[in-house]
Amino acid sequence: MLRRKQKHFLLKSFSLLSVVRGYNILIIVLAQYLTSIYILAPELPIRHVILDINMLMLVLASAAAIAGGYIINNFYDREKDLINRPRKTMLDRLISQRTKLSTYFVLNFLSVVLASYVSFKAVIFFSLYIFGIWFYSHKLKKYPAIGNIVASTLAVIPFFAVFIYYRNFDVVIFVHATFLFLLIAMRELVKDLENLKGDLAQNYRTIPVVYGEGLSKRMLTILSLLTLVPAYFLITQFEIGYMYLYFYGSMLALAFFVFILWKSKEKLHYMILHGILKFVIVIGVFSIVLIDVPLLLKRFV
Repeated sequence: MLRRKQKHFLLKSFSLLSVVRGYNILIIVLAQYLTSIYILAPELPIRHVILDINMLMLVLASAAAIAGGYIINNFYDREKDLINRPRKTMLDRLISQRTKLSTYFVLNFLSVVLASYVSFKAVIFFSLYIFGIWFYSHKLKKYPAIGNIVASTLAVIPFFAVFIYYRNFDVVIFVHATFLFLLIAMRELVKDLENLKGDLAQNYRTIPVVYGEGLSKRMLTILSLLTLVPAYFLITQFEIGYMYLYFYGSMLALAFFVFILWKSKEKLHYMILHGILKFVIVIGVFSIVLIDVPLLLKRFV
């Protein structure tokens, strides 16, 4: 049996993991490594990428900055989340606001220190990234369209840290990034629809609040159609191995998404739509290995 102090410690640990979205950070770390192995540095043996200390520092710096970003976002959204996510908010509130802010500053400092191991340019990169996250959470997220664009951009930026490190400027990378950006932009807009009640109460001027659900649905439909453009080029113009199966599957998932979207009227429906987009993004991370399955075994040698 666990003692009272041990139970309290475990609950606080789960609360902190909930605040920093530990599962999301693990997916981002995995995505950075798989992107590096299969897209950014496909000529290098896998062990060279995995054991590269500079790469590790960049990934850890990204993880620390993103975790800090989740904390400051949680700090500013505490009242809104109490309306939109009451159960999760009660868990998150096991950690005091003072502890959250202290952890936020520690994580940001750690991110910059880790980046300093790589280069001064990396320090500048992550310092600007940290400031961008804070400015978005403090100001920009309350404005329609601008908040969505900035949020989607901030979600993609960690990949540019390793992109710049490997100095790979192939067009295929930007096409992949465009597809991911569109999916994340859709997810951000669905989150706005999902959180409409809390946004109205706290005077957040999101797209659904300002322009209504109808326009938001039309925008989501257009964004889903736009994903066809990078998907088409990736399938027809670039060597992506068996990953074409993922893009065909994602097109089917997005067609189902649009079908459900126009029948959605309640928060539960938007939560399902959010889940569909999250599933497509996560499966996309694991599908990177399909780019060159036979080479996977050879590159361990």
